[in-house]
Amino acid sequence: MPKILFTASTYSHIYHFHRPYLAQFRRMGWTVHVACGGAPMELPEAHRVVDVPFEKQMLSWRNGAALRQLSGLIAREGYDLISCHTALASCFTRLAVWGRKGKTKVACTCHGYLFGAGESRGKDKVLALAERLTAPVTDLLMTMNAWDTHYAAVHKLGRRVTEIPGMGLDPRLLPPVPDAQRREMRRAWGVGEEDLLLLYGAEFSHRKSQHVLLRALKELPPQVKLALPGQGELLEGCRELAEELGLGQRVLFPGQVSGMAGWYGAADVAVSASRSEGLPFNVMEAMYYGLPVVASRVKGHTDLLEHSQAGLLYPYGDWRACAGCVAALAEDAARRAELGSRGRQAVEAYCLERVLPQVMGEYERLLPLETKEPAARL
Repeated sequence: MPKILFTASTYSHIYHFHRPYLAQFRRMGWTVHVACGGAPMELPEAHRVVDVPFEKQMLSWRNGAALRQLSGLIAREGYDLISCHTALASCFTRLAVWGRKGKTKVACTCHGYLFGAGESRGKDKVLALAERLTAPVTDLLMTMNAWDTHYAAVHKLGRRVTEIPGMGLDPRLLPPVPDAQRREMRRAWGVGEEDLLLLYGAEFSHRKSQHVLLRALKELPPQVKLALPGQGELLEGCRELAEELGLGQRVLFPGQVSGMAGWYGAADVAVSASRSEGLPFNVMEAMYYGLPVVASRVKGHTDLLEHSQAGLLYPYGDWRACAGCVAALAEDAARRAELGSRGRQAVEAYCLERVLPQVMGEYERLLPLETKEPAARL
């Protein structure tokens, strides 16, 4: 019975992006293990889940314990294939494989390199060095945007480098939102039918840059409002900035929400101010719901929006340019509808039904998957 190990820094990453792949391997007769850290979450598709004490800082001495645990696990279980995700877990997983070089196939998925995206120079160097050091044990490297693909190919970060269209957007998790629900949600949050509601669901962090949107909102008329679902270390700072800018009645902070469907249905325009992305789910979800997008011109955003023309792009950090893009859409309902329609068509290529077979095909090229029985249809 072939055996696979999935690793990631957090349970939430596996839970939100990889459960269909755990299930697919299991249907094909594989024993499926997961090793990850952070707050525990249910992963019923796995035969076994192992807690690993990853520390967020790459150079933390505590990550030595994670490395030792992974090394022991990999040696004992003798995995046929390891699929690693997130920069931190991928680094230590591949370091743990060094002693079994050639015995275990390693597939690494890059969800977006953070170096070269405005990080501190020292952090850039550490992250880039980690990728170069672990390249010799990386049999397959899957990237998600043109910049990362080019960088990985030039620097030979894997024996084979290939680009995939993300991990797949699952339409089953994105139910339709009736007009009545849209109206009720807007009413509950004090958003009028004549208001333009902007939406950006993301962790409150330096990389996500919500402060850019707050400053852009200050440049826009009062009928433009902004919803910022999510949690994170910079949430309180953004609340304070909104008050300082006199935007207290125009910015919604609903906190962590269990499902975003209602918010997409209630919104008029999706926005993003991120400094760097892999292939962002929040933008793909917005496109699926037919929302036009205004986003920073960074990798990931450009891959989704430039060719499809499903949105407008502005230079990262330029809140005045961001405000200009929003203002252009606020005055033109027909253009909003046109961009939304383009996005709805373009996002089909990123849906799980199309993406999962592509990703499984990449694994198949690396190692015959020896399907025991026909895989169930999605």
